[in-house]
Amino acid sequence: MLAAALALQLTTVLVFTTTDCPISNRYAPEIQRLAKQFEGRVAFKLVYPVPADTEAMIREHVSKFGYTLAWQRDDKQSLVKQTGVTVTPEVAIIDSSGRQLYRGRIDDRYVAFGKDRPKPTVRDLERSLDAIIAGKPVPVAHTQAIGCFISDLVK
Repeated sequence: MLAAALALQLTTVLVFTTTDCPISNRYAPEIQRLAKQFEGRVAFKLVYPVPADTEAMIREHVSKFGYTLAWQRDDKQSLVKQTGVTVTPEVAIIDSSGRQLYRGRIDDRYVAFGKDRPKPTVRDLERSLDAIIAGKPVPVAHTQAIGCFISDLVK
């Protein structure tokens, strides 16, 4: 279970990102907006799964994009393997007992790699968090995220 690895107290959104994925970087304002909207009810954490992203690079990335969220390196890709994420940005919602409630896209802004909408029509992460807070099951437990592939560099 993920609970032991994360020492969860609240429902947690793991946001898998990397320093050089343009799609992940475009989502920085939306991630910050959601973190603020759900502050006190849901914890957001940035997860950097690319071994080449050094701590210095991550600190610079966090600063450049104005993130105020906690972050961690997942250079051994243990969280990648536990959650099943494959791209950045991709999110996993983990409840306080360590169960994964949702995995997938933040919203449907990206239709395919290199093809996006001006605005999303479905906000999957927000909709899932609203359901969880209301004590209801998430509407869809898995969606296909579009983004930069996470290489399986760690064996």
